[in-house]
Amino acid sequence: MLTIGLTGPTGAGKTTVLDALADLGCVRVDCDALYHQLLAASPSLTGELTDRFGRSILNRQGQVDTKALAPVVFGDPQALADLNAIAHRHVLRACRERVQAAKAAGAKGVVLDAIALLESGLGALCDVTVAVTAPAEIRLARIMARDGLTAQQARQRMAAQKPSDYYVNHCDHVIVNDDGKSFHALREEVSRLFADKLC
Repeated sequence: MLTIGLTGPTGAGKTTVLDALADLGCVRVDCDALYHQLLAASPSLTGELTDRFGRSILNRQGQVDTKALAPVVFGDPQALADLNAIAHRHVLRACRERVQAAKAAGAKGVVLDAIALLESGLGALCDVTVAVTAPAEIRLARIMARDGLTAQQARQRMAAQKPSDYYVNHCDHVIVNDDGKSFHALREEVSRLFADKLC
């Protein structure tokens, strides 16, 4: 079974690549969604976060409230680093379980979708890593349309992440998802890279 790590900056258009890999038989693991599932259901994660940041980050149901957590960590590099270290450890464990389950079920492949794939240690679970990139202005427009943000808000999100060159320089393959590439051409590119490896 092939395990593919998919990463890239926000607004790059990873979803289209994910869809193409799913059509080739890959099980998808959305690491951001997985993190939010763990926030709602993992007492261990909740305990570590409250030990570090206090009980003020919890809602009335005793779950971590990301809106309360955000102002605690953003603007404080050490707090953000601590949050990432805790979150990455839990997500890595959960991803490892999902990869093993997919293999046991006979899946052709698994694709881990994670912006922090390389920094979190998730890349070590992967046989191959793929960066999806797009020009900055295209990413800006996509983020504004997708999330209903102003240009300034979208640029702040982009600035909070690593530049595209980081992903390009650290991944095995790069797919450029700009507006000049059709949906069909993008899927063909994914197929050329992986179809023979997912037989």
